[in-house]
Amino acid sequence: MEPYSDDTRAILGLELPTDPRWVNLAALSLEDVLADHAWCEQKAAITCISLIQRYFDREAVVTALSPIVTEEWGHFRLVLAELKKRGLRLGKPRKDLYVNALLDFVTKGGPEDPRFLDGMLLMALIEARSCERFKRLSEGLEDAYLRKFYRRFMESEAGHYTLFIELAETYLPKEMVRARWLEWLEYEAKVLRTLPVRGDRIH
Repeated sequence: MEPYSDDTRAILGLELPTDPRWVNLAALSLEDVLADHAWCEQKAAITCISLIQRYFDREAVVTALSPIVTEEWGHFRLVLAELKKRGLRLGKPRKDLYVNALLDFVTKGGPEDPRFLDGMLLMALIEARSCERFKRLSEGLEDAYLRKFYRRFMESEAGHYTLFIELAETYLPKEMVRARWLEWLEYEAKVLRTLPVRGDRIH
């Protein structure tokens, strides 16, 4: 991950780190965590397609997210291949308590700009947390191959979450974006404190 300036780090830093027990639990639930990871990549691709469809008139969104769709779908296929190589099953997608809790904070109704902003920041936050979890896996797993595997994903997600914030700032005042981002960070920390520590989920 490329180093950030102090200013950017202050804006993007997650308030609550992942519980250190999570990596050990993930290592014990490898099939589940890989399957959950695969479904998260698939959902990310579909969400980017939906954002392109919704904001077709915002050229920067269409231009920036089109390659992300391809990248996320490629990640889905990479994780599928890893599951197959290890003789593990994908299984059906499961309810994502983390994302569902975040959706409760999204602005609903009213003017378009606040809803657009929350759509971008929701994606930024999910990508930021994924990046942090992948970093944990890239440093904490005993399997050297999987450490490298997740290092690649960590580097990719780092670029994604900054992209969504930059898209918000393309269409809205930077002060507005950063103020709302801090609110999102505070809310996400509260959400994490209410959820159990589970090793079978990326989020």
